Amino acid sequence: MTGMQSIITIFAVILGTMLTRFLPFFIFPEGKVPPKFITYLGTVLPYAVIGLLVVYCVKDALWTSFHGLPELIAILFIIVIHKWKKCTLLSIGAGTILYMVLVQTCFR
Repeated sequence: MTGMQSIITIFAVILGTMLTRFLPFFIFPEGKVPPKFITYLGTVLPYAVIGLLVVYCVKDALWTSFHGLPELIAILFIIVIHKWKKCTLLSIGAGTILYMVLVQTCFR
């Protein structure tokens, strides 16, 4: 890739990122009520995305041996932390740290 192609690629990525970030604020300004479908998607999509991420993370786990055990322990830990503290960021962060510790130390 030449220098000019690199610059064009970087600007295309910047433009695409800015467009996806700022376009919703132009389409749905603060005083305007969004359509019911958009409100519905705002309520449903976060749960669907989390479910999709969980399925993606455990798709390669071998549940017939101990290779799926760190994933199961981390998932149960995330559920317990989230029910206890009701903080999504804390539960995901703590679960990720626990999973990495389990994989790096206990389940090599």
